[in-house]
Amino acid sequence: MFSNPILLCIYQLFLFLVLPLILGGIVRKVRAWAQGRKGPKVLQVYYEIVKFLKKAPIDNPHSGIFSEISPMLAVYSSLILWSIVVFEWAPFILIPFFLALYRFAFVSFAMEGGTSFGGLGSGREILLSVMAEPTIILMILVAQSHIELSLTPVSALIGILFLAFSFIAILAELAKPPFDDPRTHLELTMVHEAMILEASGRTMGFLELASQIKLASLLAFLIKLALEHSQLFPPGDFGNITRELLVLPGVIFLSVFLGLWEANSVRRRWTWVPEFMGLAFLAILILGTLVKLS
Repeated sequence: MFSNPILLCIYQLFLFLVLPLILGGIVRKVRAWAQGRKGPKVLQVYYEIVKFLKKAPIDNPHSGIFSEISPMLAVYSSLILWSIVVFEWAPFILIPFFLALYRFAFVSFAMEGGTSFGGLGSGREILLSVMAEPTIILMILVAQSHIELSLTPVSALIGILFLAFSFIAILAELAKPPFDDPRTHLELTMVHEAMILEASGRTMGFLELASQIKLASLLAFLIKLALEHSQLFPPGDFGNITRELLVLPGVIFLSVFLGLWEANSVRRRWTWVPEFMGLAFLAILILGTLVKLS
């Protein structure tokens, strides 16, 4: 069906436009369902973004140029990141650079307001980035090595453990439990939410859109990392197209799992984060070496 390059481009364009608008809603819906609630609609994230974009922002009295350009910079960096993951027009090693640009946009917006919660959330965001980005870079280096796991029990176990620790690194990058809890509105425990407390109107809409695009980008990256390094698909164009078709159900499955994870996990103390991320880095380093040798 997708042997035609035009149909494949249409499919990829569909992923590019639709997934960022529904994955956040799927996570919310599954989380509410797991907690015994009805929850919002799947497209509620899209409705909220449209509502915000129609309103004029109320700027902080101490805000300056960063309050104006940071939301657009966040959207720009997330769109480039998302396009790299979907269309693969550039190597994945560029992903950390655009993640850093995305983080710079959020931190500069939070710090410019001069609020205590903005500074608190920015410090924690930078701490998470210092812990998570080396692990993500290591994941990408393994992905760029073009290795494939053989169909043996030991190789399958190594691959599953590698993906599990990679998922933990992505949870840290997304500020999800156990590193942050998006369900709470207690400012003293916030990370991402503390940085955007002063946002409103179009500013809030752009920042929320950038967050949803980043969520879709990292989930799709993890799925592609899993699909591209297995021998479940025949070599050639048919195998490549099959991998591409499995990105959509794989990302939806991962978003459902993320919703269940948020509903059943709790946030840990901050003193626990550096030790755990250090262990995750060492585990991925060892497992990546074993994958290379297997």
